[in-house]
Amino acid sequence: MRLAAPSLGGVVKTVLTVAACAIFLYLTWRVRVVIRLVGISLFFALALMPVVDALDNRVPGPRALIILTVYVILISSVALIGYVVGPSLAKQVQQIAHDAPRFAADLRHNGTFRHYDNRYHITPKLVRDAHRLPQMLGHLVGPLKEVTVQAAGFIGQVTTVLAISFLLVLHGREYVNLGLKLTGRRERRYRQLVLDVKKAVAEYVLGNIAISGLATIATWIVLTIVGVPYALSLGFLVGFFDLIPLVGATLGAIFVGLATVTVNFPTATIAWVAFIIVWQRFEDYVVQPLVYGKALRVNPIVTIVSVLVGASLLGILGALLAIPTAAAVQIILRDWWANRESATPATRP
Repeated sequence: MRLAAPSLGGVVKTVLTVAACAIFLYLTWRVRVVIRLVGISLFFALALMPVVDALDNRVPGPRALIILTVYVILISSVALIGYVVGPSLAKQVQQIAHDAPRFAADLRHNGTFRHYDNRYHITPKLVRDAHRLPQMLGHLVGPLKEVTVQAAGFIGQVTTVLAISFLLVLHGREYVNLGLKLTGRRERRYRQLVLDVKKAVAEYVLGNIAISGLATIATWIVLTIVGVPYALSLGFLVGFFDLIPLVGATLGAIFVGLATVTVNFPTATIAWVAFIIVWQRFEDYVVQPLVYGKALRVNPIVTIVSVLVGASLLGILGALLAIPTAAAVQIILRDWWANRESATPATRP
Protein backbone atom coordinates (compact mmCIF):
# COMPACT_ATOMS: atom_id res chain seq x y z
CA MET A 1 0.00 0.00 0.00
CA ARG A 2 1.47 3.30 -1.12
CA LEU A 3 1.32 6.39 1.01
CA ALA A 4 -0.19 9.40 -0.65
CA ALA A 5 2.21 12.23 -1.39
CA PRO A 6 1.66 15.25 0.86
CA SER A 7 -0.04 18.16 -0.76
CA LEU A 8 1.67 21.50 -1.15
CA GLY A 9 -0.86 23.11 1.18
CA GLY A 10 -0.20 20.50 3.87
CA VAL A 11 3.55 20.99 3.63
CA VAL A 12 3.22 24.76 3.83
CA LYS A 13 0.88 24.46 6.81
CA THR A 14 3.29 22.15 8.63
CA VAL A 15 6.27 24.41 7.96
CA LEU A 16 4.36 27.49 9.13
CA THR A 17 3.23 25.69 12.30
CA VAL A 18 6.78 24.59 13.12
CA ALA A 19 8.11 28.07 12.40
CA ALA A 20 5.43 29.68 14.56
CA CYS A 21 6.23 27.31 17.45
CA ALA A 22 9.94 28.02 17.08
CA ILE A 23 9.37 31.77 17.09
CA PHE A 24 7.09 31.47 20.11
CA LEU A 25 9.66 29.43 22.05
CA TYR A 26 12.43 31.84 21.07
CA LEU A 27 10.43 34.88 22.23
CA THR A 28 9.49 33.07 25.44
CA TRP A 29 13.16 32.38 26.10
CA ARG A 30 14.08 36.01 25.46
CA VAL A 31 11.46 37.32 27.92
CA ARG A 32 11.95 34.53 30.47
CA VAL A 33 12.96 37.04 33.15
CA VAL A 34 9.74 38.99 32.64
CA ILE A 35 7.68 35.79 32.76
CA ARG A 36 9.42 34.79 35.98
CA LEU A 37 8.73 38.17 37.59
CA VAL A 38 5.07 38.07 36.53
CA GLY A 39 4.70 34.55 37.93
CA ILE A 40 6.24 35.55 41.26
CA SER A 41 4.02 38.62 41.36
CA LEU A 42 0.94 36.48 40.73
CA PHE A 43 1.71 34.14 43.64
CA PHE A 44 2.54 37.07 45.89
CA ALA A 45 -0.74 38.78 44.97
CA LEU A 46 -2.74 35.59 45.59
CA ALA A 47 -1.15 35.32 49.03
CA LEU A 48 -1.88 38.96 49.92
CA MET A 49 -5.41 39.10 48.54
CA PRO A 50 -7.15 37.32 51.47
CA VAL A 51 -5.35 39.58 53.96
CA VAL A 52 -6.21 42.73 52.02
CA ASP A 53 -9.83 41.60 51.56
CA ALA A 54 -10.21 40.98 55.29
CA LEU A 55 -8.79 44.40 56.15
CA ASP A 56 -10.83 46.07 53.41
CA ASN A 57 -14.05 44.67 54.89
CA ARG A 58 -13.22 45.86 58.40
CA VAL A 59 -11.19 49.05 57.95
CA PRO A 60 -12.72 52.03 56.14
CA GLY A 61 -10.47 53.62 53.58
CA PRO A 62 -9.15 53.25 50.04
CA ARG A 63 -8.07 49.75 49.07
CA ALA A 64 -4.80 51.12 47.67
CA LEU A 65 -3.91 52.60 51.07
CA ILE A 66 -4.59 49.25 52.76
CA ILE A 67 -2.27 47.48 50.30
CA LEU A 68 0.48 50.02 50.92
CA THR A 69 0.07 49.54 54.68
CA VAL A 70 0.48 45.77 54.29
CA TYR A 71 3.59 46.39 52.18
CA VAL A 72 5.10 48.63 54.84
CA ILE A 73 4.44 46.03 57.55
CA LEU A 74 6.01 43.23 55.47
CA ILE A 75 9.11 45.24 54.54
CA SER A 76 9.58 46.38 58.14
CA SER A 77 9.27 42.80 59.38
CA VAL A 78 11.90 41.54 56.93
CA ALA A 79 14.27 44.37 57.86
CA LEU A 80 13.77 43.69 61.58
CA ILE A 81 14.47 39.97 61.17
CA GLY A 82 17.65 40.70 59.21
CA TYR A 83 18.78 43.19 61.85
CA VAL A 84 18.19 40.68 64.66
CA VAL A 85 19.52 37.53 63.00
CA GLY A 86 22.69 38.73 61.23
CA PRO A 87 24.80 40.05 64.15
CA SER A 88 23.77 37.26 66.50
CA LEU A 89 24.79 34.55 64.03
CA ALA A 90 28.21 36.16 63.63
CA LYS A 91 28.65 36.22 67.42
CA GLN A 92 27.53 32.58 67.59
CA VAL A 93 30.24 31.56 65.10
CA GLN A 94 32.89 33.44 67.08
CA GLN A 95 31.69 31.76 70.27
CA ILE A 96 31.98 28.30 68.72
CA ALA A 97 35.50 29.08 67.52
CA HIS A 98 36.50 30.36 70.98
CA ASP A 99 35.09 27.37 72.87
CA ALA A 100 36.30 24.68 70.44
CA PRO A 101 39.25 23.53 72.65
CA ARG A 102 36.95 23.05 75.64
CA PHE A 103 34.48 21.01 73.55
CA ALA A 104 37.34 18.83 72.30
CA ALA A 105 38.52 18.24 75.85
CA ASP A 106 34.99 17.28 76.93
CA LEU A 107 34.72 14.80 74.07
CA ARG A 108 38.00 13.13 75.07
CA HIS A 109 36.52 12.24 78.46
CA ASN A 110 34.69 9.45 76.65
CA GLY A 111 36.92 6.37 76.43
CA THR A 112 35.63 5.16 73.07
CA PHE A 113 35.98 8.57 71.47
CA ARG A 114 39.48 8.96 72.98
CA HIS A 115 40.52 5.67 71.40
CA TYR A 116 39.51 6.77 67.90
CA ASP A 117 40.79 10.29 68.51
CA ASN A 118 44.27 8.98 69.33
CA ARG A 119 44.18 6.97 66.12
CA TYR A 120 42.65 9.44 63.66
CA HIS A 121 43.41 12.80 65.37
CA ILE A 122 39.81 14.02 65.22
CA THR A 123 39.86 16.74 67.87
CA PRO A 124 42.90 18.62 66.47
CA LYS A 125 41.14 18.82 63.11
CA LEU A 126 37.91 19.99 64.73
CA VAL A 127 39.70 22.67 66.74
CA ARG A 128 41.65 23.83 63.70
CA ASP A 129 38.52 24.06 61.55
CA ALA A 130 36.60 25.84 64.31
CA HIS A 131 39.33 28.46 64.62
CA ARG A 132 39.08 29.03 60.88
CA LEU A 133 35.34 29.82 61.00
CA PRO A 134 35.76 33.59 61.54
CA GLN A 135 38.36 33.67 58.76
CA MET A 136 35.94 31.87 56.44
CA LEU A 137 33.32 34.51 57.19
CA GLY A 138 35.92 37.14 56.32
CA HIS A 139 36.64 35.45 52.99
CA LEU A 140 32.93 35.71 52.17
CA VAL A 141 33.27 39.49 52.07
CA GLY A 142 34.89 39.22 48.63
CA PRO A 143 31.93 37.48 46.98
CA LEU A 144 29.60 39.82 48.84
CA LYS A 145 31.34 42.78 47.20
CA GLU A 146 30.60 41.21 43.83
CA VAL A 147 27.01 40.65 44.83
CA THR A 148 26.58 44.33 45.66
CA VAL A 149 27.29 45.14 42.02
CA GLN A 150 24.06 43.31 41.17
CA ALA A 151 22.13 44.97 43.99
CA ALA A 152 20.62 47.57 41.68
CA GLY A 153 19.21 44.87 39.43
CA PHE A 154 17.85 42.95 42.41
CA ILE A 155 16.19 46.05 43.83
CA GLY A 156 14.69 46.75 40.43
CA GLN A 157 13.24 43.23 40.24
CA VAL A 158 11.82 43.47 43.75
CA THR A 159 10.25 46.82 42.89
CA THR A 160 8.77 45.31 39.73
CA VAL A 161 7.26 42.39 41.67
CA LEU A 162 5.79 44.72 44.29
CA ALA A 163 4.33 47.02 41.63
CA ILE A 164 2.73 44.21 39.62
CA SER A 165 1.42 42.56 42.78
CA PHE A 166 -0.02 45.89 43.89
CA LEU A 167 -1.97 46.24 40.63
CA LEU A 168 -3.13 42.61 40.74
CA VAL A 169 -4.44 42.95 44.29
CA LEU A 170 -6.03 46.31 43.50
CA HIS A 171 -7.63 45.45 40.15
CA GLY A 172 -7.29 41.67 40.01
CA ARG A 173 -11.01 40.96 40.01
CA GLU A 174 -11.56 43.36 37.13
CA TYR A 175 -8.85 41.63 35.09
CA VAL A 176 -10.30 38.18 35.85
CA ASN A 177 -13.87 39.22 35.01
CA LEU A 178 -12.69 40.73 31.74
CA GLY A 179 -10.92 37.52 30.79
CA LEU A 180 -13.80 35.29 31.84
CA LYS A 181 -16.24 37.21 29.66
CA LEU A 182 -14.26 36.03 26.64
CA THR A 183 -14.97 32.35 27.49
CA GLY A 184 -18.67 32.58 26.59
CA ARG A 185 -20.76 29.66 27.83
CA ARG A 186 -17.85 28.24 29.80
CA GLU A 187 -17.57 31.32 32.01
CA ARG A 188 -19.13 29.65 35.03
CA ARG A 189 -16.80 26.65 34.83
CA TYR A 190 -13.65 28.74 34.43
CA ARG A 191 -14.72 31.13 37.17
CA GLN A 192 -14.97 28.23 39.60
CA LEU A 193 -11.60 26.96 38.38
CA VAL A 194 -10.00 30.36 39.05
CA LEU A 195 -11.53 30.44 42.53
CA ASP A 196 -10.23 26.94 43.32
CA VAL A 197 -6.70 27.80 42.19
CA LYS A 198 -6.76 31.07 44.12
CA LYS A 199 -7.96 29.32 47.27
CA ALA A 200 -5.33 26.58 47.04
CA VAL A 201 -2.42 28.94 46.43
CA ALA A 202 -3.51 31.46 49.07
CA GLU A 203 -4.10 28.76 51.71
CA TYR A 204 -0.73 27.19 51.04
CA VAL A 205 1.27 30.42 51.11
CA LEU A 206 -0.48 31.82 54.19
CA GLY A 207 -0.46 28.41 55.86
CA ASN A 208 3.25 27.98 55.22
CA ILE A 209 3.93 31.39 56.75
CA ALA A 210 1.74 30.55 59.76
CA ILE A 211 3.51 27.21 60.31
CA SER A 212 6.90 28.90 60.07
CA GLY A 213 5.73 31.46 62.62
CA LEU A 214 4.73 28.67 65.00
CA ALA A 215 8.12 27.00 64.48
CA THR A 216 9.84 30.29 65.26
CA ILE A 217 7.91 30.77 68.50
CA ALA A 218 8.34 27.14 69.61
CA THR A 219 12.08 27.23 68.90
CA TRP A 220 12.48 30.52 70.77
CA ILE A 221 10.66 29.14 73.84
CA VAL A 222 12.60 25.86 73.94
CA LEU A 223 16.00 27.47 73.43
CA THR A 224 15.22 30.07 76.08
CA ILE A 225 14.34 27.32 78.56
CA VAL A 226 17.50 25.39 77.70
CA GLY A 227 19.56 28.56 78.09
CA VAL A 228 20.88 28.96 74.55
CA PRO A 229 21.87 32.57 73.79
CA TYR A 230 20.35 34.39 70.81
CA ALA A 231 17.27 32.18 71.08
CA LEU A 232 15.10 34.65 69.15
CA SER A 233 17.57 34.89 66.28
CA LEU A 234 17.84 31.12 66.03
CA GLY A 235 14.05 30.92 66.14
CA PHE A 236 13.86 33.25 63.12
CA LEU A 237 16.45 31.08 61.38
CA VAL A 238 14.38 27.93 61.95
CA GLY A 239 11.23 29.73 60.78
CA PHE A 240 12.94 30.83 57.56
CA PHE A 241 14.24 27.35 56.76
CA ASP A 242 10.85 25.87 57.64
CA LEU A 243 9.41 27.73 54.64
CA ILE A 244 11.46 25.48 52.32
CA PRO A 245 9.59 22.25 51.56
CA LEU A 246 10.98 18.81 52.38
CA VAL A 247 14.47 19.69 53.66
CA GLY A 248 14.04 23.15 55.19
CA ALA A 249 13.08 22.07 58.70
CA THR A 250 15.98 19.60 58.83
CA LEU A 251 18.51 22.23 57.73
CA GLY A 252 17.26 24.67 60.35
CA ALA A 253 17.46 21.98 63.03
CA ILE A 254 21.07 21.20 62.08
CA PHE A 255 22.13 24.86 62.36
CA VAL A 256 20.48 25.22 65.75
CA GLY A 257 21.99 21.90 66.86
CA LEU A 258 25.44 23.31 66.13
CA ALA A 259 24.57 26.40 68.15
CA THR A 260 23.50 24.32 71.17
CA VAL A 261 27.00 22.81 71.28
CA THR A 262 28.18 26.12 72.75
CA VAL A 263 25.87 25.74 75.76
CA ASN A 264 26.00 22.87 78.24
CA PHE A 265 27.00 20.18 75.76
CA PRO A 266 25.58 17.53 75.41
CA THR A 267 22.48 18.28 77.54
CA ALA A 268 21.28 21.23 75.46
CA THR A 269 21.93 19.37 72.21
CA ILE A 270 20.04 16.29 73.37
CA ALA A 271 17.13 18.43 74.53
CA TRP A 272 17.05 20.21 71.14
CA VAL A 273 17.15 16.94 69.16
CA ALA A 274 14.32 15.50 71.26
CA PHE A 275 12.25 18.65 70.77
CA ILE A 276 12.76 18.85 67.00
CA ILE A 277 11.78 15.19 66.55
CA VAL A 278 8.55 15.71 68.49
CA TRP A 279 7.86 19.07 66.83
CA GLN A 280 8.26 17.74 63.29
CA ARG A 281 5.86 14.88 64.00
CA PHE A 282 3.40 17.35 65.54
CA GLU A 283 3.78 19.69 62.57
CA ASP A 284 3.34 16.92 59.98
CA TYR A 285 0.32 15.20 61.52
CA VAL A 286 -1.49 17.98 63.40
CA VAL A 287 -0.50 21.50 62.33
CA GLN A 288 -0.26 21.04 58.55
CA PRO A 289 -3.61 19.21 58.11
CA LEU A 290 -5.27 21.81 60.34
CA VAL A 291 -3.78 24.81 58.50
CA TYR A 292 -3.86 23.55 54.92
CA GLY A 293 -7.14 21.69 55.23
CA LYS A 294 -8.18 19.76 52.13
CA ALA A 295 -7.07 22.40 49.63
CA LEU A 296 -3.71 20.75 48.91
CA ARG A 297 -3.77 17.06 48.11
CA VAL A 298 -0.64 16.86 46.02
CA ASN A 299 0.81 13.44 45.35
CA PRO A 300 4.08 12.92 47.29
CA ILE A 301 6.00 12.03 44.12
CA VAL A 302 4.67 15.15 42.40
CA THR A 303 5.70 17.19 45.44
CA ILE A 304 9.28 15.91 45.38
CA VAL A 305 9.66 16.33 41.61
CA SER A 306 8.10 19.81 41.63
CA VAL A 307 10.39 20.98 44.45
CA LEU A 308 13.46 19.64 42.65
CA VAL A 309 12.44 21.28 39.38
CA GLY A 310 11.57 24.56 41.11
CA ALA A 311 14.86 24.61 42.99
CA SER A 312 16.84 23.94 39.81
CA LEU A 313 15.06 26.79 37.99
CA LEU A 314 14.78 29.49 40.66
CA GLY A 315 16.75 28.23 43.65
CA ILE A 316 15.11 28.68 47.06
CA LEU A 317 12.35 30.81 45.57
CA GLY A 318 11.53 28.05 43.09
CA ALA A 319 11.34 25.50 45.90
CA LEU A 320 8.95 27.78 47.77
CA LEU A 321 6.68 28.20 44.74
CA ALA A 322 6.87 24.59 43.58
CA ILE A 323 4.13 23.07 45.72
CA PRO A 324 1.45 25.76 45.12
CA THR A 325 2.29 25.60 41.40
CA ALA A 326 1.89 21.83 41.42
CA ALA A 327 -1.40 22.20 43.31
CA ALA A 328 -2.68 24.72 40.76
CA VAL A 329 -1.69 22.49 37.82
CA GLN A 330 -3.32 19.53 39.54
CA ILE A 331 -6.58 21.44 39.97
CA ILE A 332 -6.56 22.47 36.29
CA LEU A 333 -5.85 18.91 35.10
CA ARG A 334 -8.52 17.49 37.38
CA ASP A 335 -11.07 19.94 36.00
CA TRP A 336 -10.04 19.15 32.41
CA TRP A 337 -10.30 15.41 33.00
CA ALA A 338 -13.71 15.67 34.72
CA ASN A 339 -15.17 17.77 31.91
CA ARG A 340 -13.60 15.52 29.29
CA GLU A 341 -15.27 12.47 30.78
CA SER A 342 -18.62 14.25 31.07
CA ALA A 343 -18.41 15.46 27.46
CA THR A 344 -17.37 12.10 26.00
CA PRO A 345 -20.83 10.39 26.07
CA ALA A 346 -22.43 13.35 24.35
CA THR A 347 -20.01 13.17 21.41
CA ARG A 348 -20.66 9.49 20.70
CA PRO A 349 -23.26 8.65 18.00
